[in-house]
Amino acid sequence: MARTEQVLVLEPPNELKFKGPFTDVVTTNLKLSNPSDKNVCFKVKTTAPRRYCVRPNSGIIDAGTSISVSVMLQPFDYDPNEKSKHKFMVQSIFAPADCQDMEAVWKEAKADELMDSKLRCVFEIPSENEKTWRPLRAKRNHELEINKVTSTSLKTEASMMSKSTSSSLDDSDMRKVMDDCRILKSEVQRLREENRQLKEDDGLRMRRMPQMGNPTPSSNAMMKEEGPAARMIAMVVLFFILGTIIGKLVL
Repeated sequence: MARTEQVLVLEPPNELKFKGPFTDVVTTNLKLSNPSDKNVCFKVKTTAPRRYCVRPNSGIIDAGTSISVSVMLQPFDYDPNEKSKHKFMVQSIFAPADCQDMEAVWKEAKADELMDSKLRCVFEIPSENEKTWRPLRAKRNHELEINKVTSTSLKTEASMMSKSTSSSLDDSDMRKVMDDCRILKSEVQRLREENRQLKEDDGLRMRRMPQMGNPTPSSNAMMKEEGPAARMIAMVVLFFILGTIIGKLVL
């Protein structure tokens, strides 16, 4: 059974043209006019629903009026060697007197009441861009590569800064140890000087008191103890220095 001839007038009538480059949403308009004296229900369908956004995609066109439908193509990588197979179909039916439920109208419509028009999609590159669409894609890929390299570089620099900070802390600890060593060495040197000075003072006192004869046993004991005491202090300080250095190196 032959279908009823389309009552709506489509502009454009046969093709929907989309002009690139297609790095962003590309919109084209479809005008639907109703020259009849009856209201007409319409619905827009496509073979690639995920690639397009249609607003409005259905509705009612009053008698003697028209409506503009926006068809939006989503961004994609355009290949000029690939032919577009996308198609659209505008389906229509005269609106019943009581048109409250559009879903029910389409569901209950008889085959001989339905009217439709088909349009194919055409992708175009403007003449001034025919030689630039490839560089645009190359530029986009280059920018992505730059972003990737930059991200990697930032991560590497962050890692190096972290290691540098850790190394700086180690150097700081080592400087502190060295400062402690210098202080302890100075203390040892001071104790040695004091010990030497004590020995000289004792010798001087012994020379000034010949009449007293030999020193008492207690004096001899004191003189004998002064040398080992100084050596003991020096050994303790030395062991402390070595222990501090070894402890820092192990940490």
